[in-house]
Amino acid sequence: MRGKMPTKDPYQPLDDTARGLIRELMEGATHAALAVLNPGTALPSVSRIALATDAKGQPISLISSLSDHSRALQNNPACALLIGDPGPKGDPLTHPRLTLHATARLVARGTADHDNLRQRYLSLRPKAKLYADFADFSFVRFEIEDGLLNGGFGKAYRVEATDI
Repeated sequence: MRGKMPTKDPYQPLDDTARGLIRELMEGATHAALAVLNPGTALPSVSRIALATDAKGQPISLISSLSDHSRALQNNPACALLIGDPGPKGDPLTHPRLTLHATARLVARGTADHDNLRQRYLSLRPKAKLYADFADFSFVRFEIEDGLLNGGFGKAYRVEATDI
């Protein structure tokens, strides 16, 4: 029989095991792939960025205004983060990963929020002390809209912002 095959929803209901995997991926991440849209084009671009979490567990980073991804976020703050690495063995697609759709918000220097993020970030990423106070570096908070958790083969979940 030709024609459209019926589509089955591949996503499972989010459960405590999946929520634990989300926390594990978020708390263990030292970096992420950041997807942005290049200004003036419809072309996406992906960069690796350092990653940490704020006190509420939301993703944050420290980025330079000299980077292409920083300029892209200033033009259009919509972005996506891919968190999780392939393991040392086996098929990379069997290892857990989390995609987050977010809006990037730069945090202004001289604010209590900046000072709190700086203290937390440097406690988690002490080597960033070398450049954290350079004039071209700013903290960015990623406000999560939703996401997708792939816990391995047959373990796909839709994620809401409240699940993070």
